[in-house]
Amino acid sequence: MTRETSTHVPTAPVIRIDVPGSFAWGVFHERHPKLVQRVLDALPYGPAERAAVERLLADSTTGILEPPAESDHDHARWTEWGEGLWGRPWSEAPFLWAESYFYRRLLGAVGYFRPGPWQGVDPFAPFKSAELAGAAVDEELAALEQLDGLPTTRRADALLSSALWGNRADLSFQMTAGTGGPTAADLVADESAVLRAELERTRGGRICVVADNAGRELLPDLVLIDHLLSGGLAARLDLYVKPQPYFVSDATMADVLASVERLRSANSPAAAAVGRRLWQAMNGGALVVRTHPFFCAPLPYRDMPADLRAELTGAAMTVLKGDLNYRRLVGDQLWPPTTSFIGTAGHFPSSVVALRTLKSDVIVGVDPATVARLDGSGTPWRTDGRHAVVQVALRP
Repeated sequence: MTRETSTHVPTAPVIRIDVPGSFAWGVFHERHPKLVQRVLDALPYGPAERAAVERLLADSTTGILEPPAESDHDHARWTEWGEGLWGRPWSEAPFLWAESYFYRRLLGAVGYFRPGPWQGVDPFAPFKSAELAGAAVDEELAALEQLDGLPTTRRADALLSSALWGNRADLSFQMTAGTGGPTAADLVADESAVLRAELERTRGGRICVVADNAGRELLPDLVLIDHLLSGGLAARLDLYVKPQPYFVSDATMADVLASVERLRSANSPAAAAVGRRLWQAMNGGALVVRTHPFFCAPLPYRDMPADLRAELTGAAMTVLKGDLNYRRLVGDQLWPPTTSFIGTAGHFPSSVVALRTLKSDVIVGVDPATVARLDGSGTPWRTDGRHAVVQVALRP
């Protein structure tokens, strides 16, 4: 990856939810009904909350877009974010926008924002808690003992791979040499060498990490953060999480605290040591957890507000985790896969790294030979979660 900037803003069709059979259409017509049922089964919501959730499900497939009530705390914000969409059918909304608003409406339906007994109760907490408490996590944390015995470079590579693939249920810390896992062919774009070189070049600077999912994905993210801090690659690390529950498993401050405690209380001495160091780093200000309303906005990062842009400007590097952050970084659009990553991500206010497992149609920065191989495989490689990218856009 070369250091370059571009004033050219490429364009491609925005992904919408009104194409039957498309991935985006399937999210609203197939995935959301299952999600709604899981939410209603997980907590004992009353008739009012259950009815509101069912209405949302019907509205999101056949209804009209209506803004939050004027009395809602975020009415003004969403009125602005939805300008030009209110009063139109849900089906006409861009996929990124509609999916974000679905989760905002879901929180409203279960009483998350209203004064009352359900205020502040995360509807996805049962899923997150069950995953974090599972026996599989014990096995993964125990595997950290093996990582401690690796040479420094191999250990760093293993931690990066664990963070990259952490939301695949059959992987995580167990991805040490010789234990299997993804092959080179599963990485459709791999600029990890550029990432390693840039981390060394900017050693001792401020690094930002924008988290994606809680649970088994956040744990390897936190171990990677500990590596960056304890190894001196970052003097300070800002970890950005969502200000409220979002997209089922997205990490909030409560999830960070639960994950750090899971590490501190682990039977694995190596995992417990990581948890203690993270706790101390938070105490001392080397690790700062931050958030911003824009992390739950239905907009691409190109449209981030000035105050958030100012926070990220000056960071040696920002690491964006996961599929949703990738969609927001490059734009939730039907790019040709060979479109330049720097051309779509170069607007970001700092050097930026995307660590992403592919779970939606959006992809850029893939060489033509790889695209031909994957397209010829007959598999839904863009959405099946079996492929990933490590992509880097460096600022001068």
